[in-house]
Amino acid sequence: MGKIEADVIVIAAGASGLAAAVAAAESGAKVVAFEKGATTGGTGNMGMGPFGVESRLQRLKQMGPTRDEAFQMFMEYTHWRVDAQLVRAYIDKSATTIAWLESLGVEFVEPATYFPGGQFTWHLVKPASGQPGPMSSATMMKILTDKAKELGVKIHLQTPVKRILKSGDRITGVIAEDRSGEPVEASAKAVIVATGGFGDNPEMIKKYTGFKWGDDLFSFRIPGMEGEGIRMAWAAGAAPTDMTMELIYGMPGEWDPRLHETFRQPHLMVNLLGERFMNEAIMPNTTYTGNAIARQKNRSSFLVFDGSIKRHMETVGYDELSVVFPFTKVEDLDALLKDAFAKGYPHVFVAGSLDELAEKTGIDAEGLKATAAEYNGYCASGFDPVFNKDHKLLRPLVEPPFYAARHLPSAYGSLGGIKINHRTEVLNKGWDKIPGLYAAGTDACTIYGDSYVFTLPGNTMGFALNTGRIAGENAAAYAKSQG
Repeated sequence: MGKIEADVIVIAAGASGLAAAVAAAESGAKVVAFEKGATTGGTGNMGMGPFGVESRLQRLKQMGPTRDEAFQMFMEYTHWRVDAQLVRAYIDKSATTIAWLESLGVEFVEPATYFPGGQFTWHLVKPASGQPGPMSSATMMKILTDKAKELGVKIHLQTPVKRILKSGDRITGVIAEDRSGEPVEASAKAVIVATGGFGDNPEMIKKYTGFKWGDDLFSFRIPGMEGEGIRMAWAAGAAPTDMTMELIYGMPGEWDPRLHETFRQPHLMVNLLGERFMNEAIMPNTTYTGNAIARQKNRSSFLVFDGSIKRHMETVGYDELSVVFPFTKVEDLDALLKDAFAKGYPHVFVAGSLDELAEKTGIDAEGLKATAAEYNGYCASGFDPVFNKDHKLLRPLVEPPFYAARHLPSAYGSLGGIKINHRTEVLNKGWDKIPGLYAAGTDACTIYGDSYVFTLPGNTMGFALNTGRIAGENAAAYAKSQG
């Protein structure tokens, strides 16, 4: 059995783990990180950038909100059902974290929002090449990895931790497993759990959130996010928390992003009964829309439009523009649909009549036709008396063919599992600190209540990076205090 000694051990080297490792090393601690994957970064490689308020970039652009305003928005959004001290600690640290990242060499474009009405808190990472977009944050993960190594952090890849060790009530290290399957004993005064949640574990998703993956949930499954860190923390005495999914919505499976954006425009949305159930103008807010869809029959919905609306999207362009996929119009929807049908993609439909569309989708035909007639009346009058949809977005369904796409709940990943305080110290069921045990990022993210705080974009990566820094600094200080 190999033996390793450290002041601080970090379990996993994703966004929160790398931030924790660098922060602890900068504080003078001897740090070892164990990562079960073959590379560092984890889900941090998939994102676009973190939340921040009162950053240098915001001040340059004279953009709000302030820390106080963001805190108030956050707590009102969550109805004060979350740990206010933890939210405050995270928000207050966010500007210094943006500055810290910039000092390491991370570049950001100007702060962005995600949808009309959202705040400009999203600091999009400028990738090594190209424009910000999905996976641009991989550049930031590489910079953090390089900095960790420069500071002497020992990163052991393909070496999963299997158990957290305790002596009495104190944490003393971990047992890991090396690439050959041999156990590795590592001693430390502090351990930080940063394993990224359970988004790749359908059994935990079903047990703790009620969704059945592949049936009524098609969330992102980043390989390796199986909840081991949460379960190891529980075994070490950590109290459990509410556990949810970071709910959004979308067309299941692999799809061309151009097709996805075309079928995520604010046209008529109905459920399997053929009924409207939301103001379609909120569709750019993926959290709100995911919540609304999750309440429908079979947690299923369909966006429907006609030939004239298709022509509008191909010539004039989209009504809502995405920050993630910067398309302004669809160039040739027929070609995209032909490709989708050729590949057997089952979630898009084309029909010559509403009756045929109902037959193909499973929507109740009478309900769909009644809703379309009612909706067309709203379009003619320029007023939606049910959901108050903006009159500029009211376009009738009158010209065949008719198009539809099925949307179901999705999620970026899981949320919660390990109870922490605002210092990221892990608490037991009696709310007492477990000496030497810390948790950061998704494993401990319970600050949203029942819905991701989409109005302040960048929160999940922001929480990971900021709680990682907080955990690293506090774990290093604790280790030093133990002599």
